[in-house]
Amino acid sequence: MHLAARAPTKSSVSDSSDPVSFDTVSSVEVIAPNFKHKLSGVTSTIIQLIPLQRLNGLKIATLGPGLPDDLPRIGWSSLPGLWLKPRTRPFRIWHARRNTEMIAGILMRSVLRMKLKLLFTSAAQRDHKPFTKWLIRQMNAVIATSGKSGSFLKVPHTVIMHGVDTERFHPPRDAEDRFAASGLPGQYLVGCSGRIRHSKGTDLFVDAMINLLPHYPQWTAIMTGRTTVENKAFEQALRDKIAAAGLSDRIVFLGEVPDVRIWFRRMSLYVAPSRNEGFGLTPLEAMASQTAVVASDAGAYAEMIGPETGSVVAAGDGKALEQAIAPYLADPVRCEEVGKAGLAHVRANFPLQKEAASILRVYEQMFAS
Repeated sequence: MHLAARAPTKSSVSDSSDPVSFDTVSSVEVIAPNFKHKLSGVTSTIIQLIPLQRLNGLKIATLGPGLPDDLPRIGWSSLPGLWLKPRTRPFRIWHARRNTEMIAGILMRSVLRMKLKLLFTSAAQRDHKPFTKWLIRQMNAVIATSGKSGSFLKVPHTVIMHGVDTERFHPPRDAEDRFAASGLPGQYLVGCSGRIRHSKGTDLFVDAMINLLPHYPQWTAIMTGRTTVENKAFEQALRDKIAAAGLSDRIVFLGEVPDVRIWFRRMSLYVAPSRNEGFGLTPLEAMASQTAVVASDAGAYAEMIGPETGSVVAAGDGKALEQAIAPYLADPVRCEEVGKAGLAHVRANFPLQKEAASILRVYEQMFAS
């Protein structure tokens, strides 16, 4: 999942940027814990959703590290307040998204007898380990982020797919959003985004570009995303392969960029070649930028891309990926047409506001039960 998060608005439960103190925690109806220091797709989801949820009137706060200071939050010292019910509800909802957060919720609800009900959002698209299955069975309600992830759950659940902020991800508006501003050779840009690693299929993208770009001299390929220490050798092997093909000026590693959104707008075609994903937001972000998409069927890609809005191939099939990309490189006008269809599709079906409203309905169903 891409990690460019919505810029949070300045708010807190007490309408200041300070954490909610013990004497104001009584107003909090929902807690969204974040038990991870490093930015991740889950963290990005929390950052994007909470401001919208609060605009919908929900009294929600975060708990834990790795979040912007201006999100509404409670501190660890506020936890004793959870033995008391909130002012406006019979209990609070603890909305977990990780195993550690489910464990904490079970401990507080079932052992410490705090006035909580537990909700878990599952994005994993694999058979869960026995302990995780047990944790999930202890939840009062469960959300799956796609039909595919829901198929691995053995409990009743609601499917709510992630959305994209269509204000932050939008079609080109000015000269900086056009390919010419990139300073790269050619006329059209094809790219992929995400950490440089085998699971993301970076090598599949590179192989396809090495085979295709000699036939389409007007195109340049880019990759945006960080390479961790353990994947430096993987990246170097790809660079060596590109250099041997004489394409180092046309297949470019940009690394981490200050703002990936502008690169989505500069692309005519976005490729998501992942071998596996939890959900995977980048195709939605590309479509919201009016960019055509070719993707594997990893994560929820196949559930967000239709025949009119892009192409989907089997994950890990490099030849199929190359064959799906080729018609777009041969016909830039097709990219433009598919990009427009993708934009309309995302605005109709995947706005972030829709995700926030759907989660709010689950909260209200839990409060009413």
